Amino acid sequence: MSEPLEIRCRENGPYVVKGPVRIVDHLGNAFTIPPGKDTVALCRCGQSKKRPICDGTHRDCGFQANEIAAPSP
Repeated sequence: MSEPLEIRCRENGPYVVKGPVRIVDHLGNAFTIPPGKDTVALCRCGQSKKRPICDGTHRDCGFQANEIAAPSP
């Protein structure tokens, strides 16, 4: 069985998706992912000029999102 797709929540930053992925809009149109990339950073701050792809704007706009998952029992 293959490994599950991993999505990391970067502290005060984007969602980082590792592995092959296809990102589509609400109409089913695919966004262009840069060739040769095995990870994609998705905007969480809502300020990226390349949404849904992160362009690093979160560093300048004061975005804060440092939630953590509940510890395993």
